[in-house]
Amino acid sequence: TAIVITEQPVSVSVPLGYSFTLRCRAEGQTSLQYQWFCQYQSVCNQIPGATKQDLPITAQQTQLYTCRINDLYKNAVFSDWVKVEVHHCVARGLPPRLWQGEPVIVLNPTEQRVEVGKPLQLQCAAMGVPAPSYQWYQNGNLLERQKKKKLWISHAKVSDSGTYLCCASNSRGEHWTNAVDIHVGKSSLLPLLLSTINLFFPTVEGKIALLVGNNHYQHHPNLMAPVTDVFELSLLLEQLGFQVVSLLD
Repeated sequence: TAIVITEQPVSVSVPLGYSFTLRCRAEGQTSLQYQWFCQYQSVCNQIPGATKQDLPITAQQTQLYTCRINDLYKNAVFSDWVKVEVHHCVARGLPPRLWQGEPVIVLNPTEQRVEVGKPLQLQCAAMGVPAPSYQWYQNGNLLERQKKKKLWISHAKVSDSGTYLCCASNSRGEHWTNAVDIHVGKSSLLPLLLSTINLFFPTVEGKIALLVGNNHYQHHPNLMAPVTDVFELSLLLEQLGFQVVSLLD
C-alpha cells in the first residue's frame, strides 16, 4: 500500500520494426526504483538496463511486459501485464506514413459455408496504439458476447447465417472490417441434389434457373431455412452452367 501505480502501461498492436514507448508511473513515500520484465512464450526475463519509467521498444516479436516498482523500505508492486503484439505480414502501404496509432485492419474475416451443428469461427486483426478492442455484428446487430478477434460459435445454427463484420476501436478512432456472408445449412442432401440435377440436365448450356424461396406465409408456419436452401441450390446450378435468378418472399 506504500506504492501506488498512477499510470499503467497499455497493450499495443504494431507492425514489425515499429518503435514506441511503454510507460509506467507510480507514487510512494520514498524515492522509487523501476525494473521492466518481458515474457516470451513461458520464459520471463529481467530486461537489462530497463530501470526507468519509460521503456523504449522496437517491435521484433510478440511478448508480454510488466514493470516492478520498489521503494527504499523494500516494498514492491508490479504493474499490469501488457501485450506487445507484432504483425510480421502487413499489407503493402500499411500503416500510413503518418500513422498515429488509430486502428488499421490487417486481417479481414472470410466468407464461409458451415454445416448445421459444426463450429463457426471468424477471425480478424487490427493494429493500434493502444491495442484495439473488438466488437462483432451480425446483420447490423451487436453481438454482446463476441468481443474478441476471433468469433467462435461451437455449434452453428441456421439462425447464425447472415452478414458479419467487426469494429476495431481504440482511443484514437475505429475501423471496420469487410462484411462477409456466412451460410449455415444442412449439407447431407447436396450430393443427392447434384446427382438428380445431372440426371435430368446432362447438358445445360443456355439454361436459366429461377429459384424462389418463400418464408413468410399467411396461413402456414414459417419454413426453417429457405434462404439457405436457395443459396445452396444456386451454387449447385451455377456449377452446372445455369444462369441463376434467386428471389426471396
